[in-house]
Amino acid sequence: MPFQTVSLAELAHRFKFDETPLKPVADLYPYRISSYYAGLITAPHDPIWQQCVPSLLELVDTEQHPDPLDEERLSPVPGLIHRYPDRAVLLVSNRCATYCRFCMRKRRVGCAGGQPALSAALEYIAATPQLRDIILSGGDPLMLSDDELHEILLALRRIPHVEVIRIGSRMPVTAPARITPAFCRMLAEHHPLYLNTHFNHPQELTSEAAQACRLLASVGVPLGNQTVLLKGVNDDSPTMQALLTGLLRLQVRPYYLHQMDLVRGTAHFRTPLEHGRQLIGALRGKISGMAIPHFVIDLPGGKGKVPVLPDSLTRVGEAVWQVQTSSGETINYFDPVSVAQ
Repeated sequence: MPFQTVSLAELAHRFKFDETPLKPVADLYPYRISSYYAGLITAPHDPIWQQCVPSLLELVDTEQHPDPLDEERLSPVPGLIHRYPDRAVLLVSNRCATYCRFCMRKRRVGCAGGQPALSAALEYIAATPQLRDIILSGGDPLMLSDDELHEILLALRRIPHVEVIRIGSRMPVTAPARITPAFCRMLAEHHPLYLNTHFNHPQELTSEAAQACRLLASVGVPLGNQTVLLKGVNDDSPTMQALLTGLLRLQVRPYYLHQMDLVRGTAHFRTPLEHGRQLIGALRGKISGMAIPHFVIDLPGGKGKVPVLPDSLTRVGEAVWQVQTSSGETINYFDPVSVAQ
């Protein structure tokens, strides 16, 4: 989809900094910021800046894995991730309006290689009757045109056992003008359909974002939000409270609060696991239960998401926690940040 972006040079001119040292970071992990999202930056290193402007700290982190969730192994065909028995992720784009510096798919989003054809993935879905729930992801599916997305949705609706379709998109946050009445009317043709978006900070709860969410809700698209817990961005109680209660005003239900994945190039965003558990616990009784998301870890090795509850983890070492997967398997989870705490 066409939209305006702000180059690193333009951002450097606006905020009076030298972008030269950041170019190697952008060469390794692509840079893009929509003009709208760049306009939300109030000062260097504010919460919006940290999410979208390259940092030299991305190059310092070489210990973590590019694909800790083992998505490549869990891709039986190009463009599809099949981790859970009844649902799969269909990767329909490798581009976004803004490239988040903490992206779980830094290894592929915005990188050379392009988007694989979806024919094999659609054939796999059609041949796998236990798949009843398909999540469109990427990149951002809304980088496709209305017609392109409509064709994908039609193809999925022709598969009898596909009951539910979900779309994961950050466009309501980074490029809300993409959400048009025509686009929403098209989505309404494919119910039951859900959209999960990705607000991380109250600065993102703008009037433009609110209008985008209202348009989606007006055609019966239920909205959820997945937030990532980010050091220095949203890891304090007042910020998190403002974000979660603000989402309800936008008709968006907080769904997940993610512990930062162990993705190479993102270690500087990571908070100790215990901090996240205490933060989510401190919200109870202060805000509506509707506003409190599930705090989850997406376990390395493709073991899936597990909720972090007061009694769901057992510390078994200095930086090691014992957790139980959805299948009942007990594994050890290494929390590297807590070593230095």
